[in-house]
Amino acid sequence: MEFKIDKETFSRALQKIQGIVEKRNTMPILSNVLIEAHADRIELTATDLEVGMKSSYETTVTREGRITVSAKKLYEIVKELPEEAISFATKENDWVEIRCGKAHFSIVGLSPEEFPYFPKVNEESLIRIEGALLADMIEKTAYAICFDETKYNLNGTFVKATVEDDKPILRMVATDGHRLSIAEKEFHGAVGPEMAKGVIFPKKGIFELKKICEEATTEELALGFMDNSAVIKKGNTVVVMRLVDGEFPDYTRVVPVANDKIVTVARDPFLHSLRRMSILSSEKFKGIRMEINGEQMIISSSNPELGEASEELDAAYSGPPLSIRFNAKYLLDVLAVLNESEVALVLRDELSPAIVKPAAVDGFTAVIMPMRL
Repeated sequence: MEFKIDKETFSRALQKIQGIVEKRNTMPILSNVLIEAHADRIELTATDLEVGMKSSYETTVTREGRITVSAKKLYEIVKELPEEAISFATKENDWVEIRCGKAHFSIVGLSPEEFPYFPKVNEESLIRIEGALLADMIEKTAYAICFDETKYNLNGTFVKATVEDDKPILRMVATDGHRLSIAEKEFHGAVGPEMAKGVIFPKKGIFELKKICEEATTEELALGFMDNSAVIKKGNTVVVMRLVDGEFPDYTRVVPVANDKIVTVARDPFLHSLRRMSILSSEKFKGIRMEINGEQMIISSSNPELGEASEELDAAYSGPPLSIRFNAKYLLDVLAVLNESEVALVLRDELSPAIVKPAAVDGFTAVIMPMRL
């Protein structure tokens, strides 16, 4: 195999797959990238058996063939090469020769025969969906994904499509048991059987999908399903991710319906006040207290090891005085993904879950468990 490619294209292609390759080295071949040279293009494939990515790039191919090499080392080499065309060729015994300007590398590869199979995708079965829409929904839910490997059915984002008032609605839900985030938006496209039932995208796949969406906010992506996997295609890149096998909990039962005390507060002052108050928090004393009375909210934190702090904020509230305590990080995570100028806290009492959402628009709901006072 032999081809020539410009440095920037090759570097960008290798950077794209760095998040996919297996880091733990359980199987050496999974830390490699499969490079295949065809008549007028090369294809790069990486997988960790959960998430796989294949991208193709037009280039000048002298000799067709395929090889696998360490994705990390190859990227580090290419990144540091001079800004000239790179010549890439295979030699005997799976060795690879890289030349660029006066630089010359010979590195060890592995036989492509060992590399896992990457499925062929039937593009006709895919639906089109806006990249910007998906990027926004992932942003608003990914922070609540559970990272406890024992709760495998929460290690991802639940994605479901329904039809409401003759409009297809896409819903994403994530929870770690302490907080829950729901984002929903209208989209243009058909609701397939998998999406209607609901599927769990793995967290690694969700973060890779977010990167693709952020690159393609003005473009549409194609989305579909095959063999218990989700398929996403954007331009010259295809991502296949194995869906999480398990039942996602009934999140509708977690969203409180009896909360009747609504506090409206400006997002920015609230966010910065929480950041200031959380400076004194620690692993042992991580709660902040909110006391709400009329048009005033007092946020305070107390840590016997460091000291105490309080701050007064303007708020709109017409109910009886209420005092409630939260983990500041949970509130900060929600406020960080909102763009609206005002947020609403929908409360019941100091022990019941709280709803946090934009004050003026629908489509996003966060539920946070309070801490005991």
